Amino acid sequence: MFASRYACLVALALILPCMPAAAQEKLVFAINWKAETSQGGFYQALVDGTYKRYGLDVEIRQGGPQVNNRPLLSAGRIDFLLTGNLLHSFDNVRNKVPTIVVASMFQKDPQALITHPGQFATWDDMKKAPVIFIAKDAQYTWWQWMKTLGFNDSQLKPYAYNSAAFITNKRSVQQGYITAEPIAIEKAAGFVPKAFLLSDNGWSTYANTIEARTETVRNKPEMVRKFVEASIIGWVNYLHGDRTAVDAMIRKENPDITQDELDRGVVLLKQLGIVDSGDSLSRGIGAIDPARIRDFYDKMVKAGLYKAGEVDLSQVATTQFINKGTGVELRGKLTATSK
Repeated sequence: MFASRYACLVALALILPCMPAAAQEKLVFAINWKAETSQGGFYQALVDGTYKRYGLDVEIRQGGPQVNNRPLLSAGRIDFLLTGNLLHSFDNVRNKVPTIVVASMFQKDPQALITHPGQFATWDDMKKAPVIFIAKDAQYTWWQWMKTLGFNDSQLKPYAYNSAAFITNKRSVQQGYITAEPIAIEKAAGFVPKAFLLSDNGWSTYANTIEARTETVRNKPEMVRKFVEASIIGWVNYLHGDRTAVDAMIRKENPDITQDELDRGVVLLKQLGIVDSGDSLSRGIGAIDPARIRDFYDKMVKAGLYKAGEVDLSQVATTQFINKGTGVELRGKLTATSK
């Protein structure tokens, strides 16, 4: 009897190592720029194994100035897309592109107007600036909204993502991402520029939104839930936990970024409440309020970007996977530990 059982155990031991582990569901997540602070939470979830613990094998595919990942989502070549703000989603709904927002990692859009120190004390003061450098794509989007607030086209000059003209003209204003241009300008010019967030002055869009195909939400809701929740946990850990390993990976993916830029970028994200503010404090990172989507759309109608009623706002985003308080308890524990 013993020999028989022993033989069975030996046979089982020989078989088990050959059996595959539980399969990880593979998916591709494309980001809208090169790896940097603004994508840190996703890389955190990848590096620290959060995605893996949720049963996901995630590939993060970088974007960049010469990369357009947007068509890949509707074509089914990627599973999720990180996009800038709600304007992209409005366009998709208007053009009947079958995608939908499933979470918003940023409660505030990090887009800002940057000035030389001591030149413009308030947002309204910039309406008197002789020159404002704005990139071409922004000229047709949020600049149109700014004109409803009193800015005008006579101030407009093209911004080609080079701050040299701004640096040499003290009375000029330049657009910039709060975690990028201000830090680069200080490094290049030796002065600390002043930055005014658009989001603090009425630009009420969500940002760093995650889009999925509507058929993915319909047919694979559990996969979407896992990805969204794991990404939320990743962001909590990136902002409030140990970032050492993930920062090393980001620098490897994007050799143009330095550790100092990453460190300062995280400080700004936290100080300005880009991720942790408003509804996310109680509902969890990724939170979305449909009333806020309506508010932003109404402003864009006033700015002339859309016609009233031409976008079905119920198709822009779903709250099926968010607003559940995911990560709130973890954030409390991490922030209490760090004090």
